Amino acid sequence: KGRMVESGGGSVQAGGSLRLSCVASGGLNSRWTMAWFRQVPGKEREGVAALDAYGKTTIADSAKGRFTISKDNANQNTLLLQMDSLKPEDTGMYVCAADIQGIAVKGHILSTVGYQHWGQGTQVTVSS
Repeated sequence: KGRMVESGGGSVQAGGSLRLSCVASGGLNSRWTMAWFRQVPGKEREGVAALDAYGKTTIADSAKGRFTISKDNANQNTLLLQMDSLKPEDTGMYVCAADIQGIAVKGHILSTVGYQHWGQGTQVTVSS
């Protein structure tokens, strides 16, 4: 599986954009479902966006119309999260995750229970 390392976080004002990347040193198996989660202190980790092996994307209601999940066309071992029209409530640690056991697509696509392999995260801070 290797390591998954996120980057691209930072501090932006509301309305701004960020693009997060998650690079898997061991490669991303095309059969895996991949996802981005947001972690805020004192709250449960929340699924933001997922991409399954068939290319289907699932976006949390809070992010619909603003966030896009994809793989880098130039490097399929890189998972991306394009975040536009950012809001203060988008603030948190963004962590990428991989489901290598095929659990997520069976009804847990935005739930932590569907994923077994996690990165360390990259911090996103949105100010009003």
